[in-house]
Amino acid sequence: MTGGGAARERLALRVRERIVGLAMDGGCFLGASLSCADVLVALYEDFLDLGGGWSDPDRDVLLLSKGHDVPALYALFVEKGWLPAARLARHLEPGSDVYWHPNRNVPGVEFHSGSLGHLLSVGLGIALDARLRKSRSRVVVVLGDGELDEGSIWEGLLVAKAHRLSNVLLVVDRNGFQANQRTEDLVPLEPLAAKFEAFGCAVCRVDGHDFAALGPALAAYPYGVGGPSVLIADTVRGKGLPSIEARADRWFCNFTAGEVEALLEELHGAEEARLVTEGSVVR
Repeated sequence: MTGGGAARERLALRVRERIVGLAMDGGCFLGASLSCADVLVALYEDFLDLGGGWSDPDRDVLLLSKGHDVPALYALFVEKGWLPAARLARHLEPGSDVYWHPNRNVPGVEFHSGSLGHLLSVGLGIALDARLRKSRSRVVVVLGDGELDEGSIWEGLLVAKAHRLSNVLLVVDRNGFQANQRTEDLVPLEPLAAKFEAFGCAVCRVDGHDFAALGPALAAYPYGVGGPSVLIADTVRGKGLPSIEARADRWFCNFTAGEVEALLEELHGAEEARLVTEGSVVR
């Protein structure tokens, strides 16, 4: 692994540590937050151009449409120095802006989310505005795979193609679960790439936990002309914690402090095992 890739692995591990810490004192949507941690790290490290900061009208915009994954976003913001760690410690306290879904009172959160299926339409409006202003802004909308059951997603894609909005990137966290059920057992999505292509999108599919694959995939954007690009990131719910990976019952979790401590030990054990397997650690 390159030095850059190793740095991203370390950053993603720290993000996961903070996500696990948020799974107590009221809990959080742990499984899905862990599945998209690597994708968010790659987006903020290798893709998004924030220009002069959150007030720069020409910055790139990320919208977390699958808002229940906000622990991953807030954890990354802490690691980037954009959000004080003390605010995570007040998670869900009365009067706190840090809770189960993104809140615009947190710098860096571009729009409230929580009701699934809404933020693609918001993102298309931002993208159209950027084009009218002749701005270089690009809009990234992070979607859950279960969220794709919402008709507003596909209606939005029709509009995006009609207006030839090629400054939009949809990133799908394809962890295979929708709440407490597998997507393919509820409303099957596959062949997912072909569905997006039928709606005028150019599609790339990649391992959403492999930084060596995520980096080139993001660098290849846009994947086509005259319409939005879609990056399908194949991920694992609960990634990093083997005891909860790919489990339907580990959607929302509220653990005790002792359970969180055990999970953090498991997280570090799983990471060390991965490094040994890859040959990054010599015993």
